[in-house]
Amino acid sequence: MLGFTSETNAQSAGGYAPVNGLQMYYEIWGTGAPLVLIHGGGSTLESTYGKVLPVLAQKYKVIAVEMQAHGRTKDRDRPLSFEQDADDIAALLDHLHIPKAAIFGFSNGATTALQVAIRHPEKVTGVVLASILTKRSGVGIPGFWEGFKQAHIEVMPQALKDAYLKVSPDPEGLQTMFERDVQRMDNFKDIPDEAIRGVAAPALVINSEHDVATPEHSVELYRLLPQGRLILIPGNHGEWLDAAESHKENNPLPALVLPMVEDFLDGVASH
Repeated sequence: MLGFTSETNAQSAGGYAPVNGLQMYYEIWGTGAPLVLIHGGGSTLESTYGKVLPVLAQKYKVIAVEMQAHGRTKDRDRPLSFEQDADDIAALLDHLHIPKAAIFGFSNGATTALQVAIRHPEKVTGVVLASILTKRSGVGIPGFWEGFKQAHIEVMPQALKDAYLKVSPDPEGLQTMFERDVQRMDNFKDIPDEAIRGVAAPALVINSEHDVATPEHSVELYRLLPQGRLILIPGNHGEWLDAAESHKENNPLPALVLPMVEDFLDGVASH
């Protein structure tokens, strides 16, 4: 029976990897089949996965990363893009001598995970696409795209600001991260259906009832994926992960949903 505790295998490795002109921060926890965790926009590895990483590390070799300009990974002189992020993940796997891994992304991290499967299929055993957005029309929040035209850091959830400053006490870096994320979303372009149909790896799409993307968007994506699976759950964006921006006391959702994620990951690891 999966249980939530604070105990897990000790951190076995970590630090900074030279990746495409970036010093990318990563941590490795546990043993088993490799599983890469990619956080959401404006987040750190702890703010997205801090509550579930100890559970996943009981079964898998978890490689938790921080992408360009996020957390302990500094910025570089190029805009953010999901394609570049995907290439960075592939380069990190090469640096760590990991031929293939499951990729688990949340929100912006899920869009990156999908791009890894599209651009580097030979490195992917399966992908978990949590709260993913692949089309501008998939958003269910009125004014979502217009908001990026005049976004100010004051709108960023305080929990995410605190998480960044906890690991990188640099207000200028926080501002840079915010601006990079806003620019990437303002420039967001639909991922072509034909690219999604070309994803050979098994893919698990997870979306919440009141998420950024609509349930209908997730159903459409699931049907495009050749080996797609779908979970639709109650709650808000990130609530089932108990992500920092969605934290609730005595939240039952992680313990309900993670066993289904583990079932998927066990399946892709066995092939």
